[in-house]
Amino acid sequence: MKSLFATFIFLLIISFSGLAQQVYVTKYKSEADVIVYITKYKSEADLIVYETTYKSDAKGFKGIWCFTKYKSDADIKIWYTQYKTDANWIIWYTKYKSEAGWRKK
Repeated sequence: MKSLFATFIFLLIISFSGLAQQVYVTKYKSEADVIVYITKYKSEADLIVYETTYKSDAKGFKGIWCFTKYKSDADIKIWYTQYKTDANWIIWYTKYKSEAGWRKK
């Protein structure tokens, strides 16, 4: 059920965001579109994320995220959880832009 809900949220976000990845980190779980867990292991990740400082790099839903200070500028709002079982997406951060993308769809 949780997986079905996460898939629905993912499709909803894609349809409204124009496939961009401007990301805002919320203070409250209730404000988030997606709950995210950061894993220590690449093999556990659903999505490998590369963080960029350039808004123009964050086009397409390919795991290249540009974080914004303002909720109104964001295409997606996330909240980090400490528990993998609470997460909609399990992510792993990479240092290399070429590694970014979905591992599990």
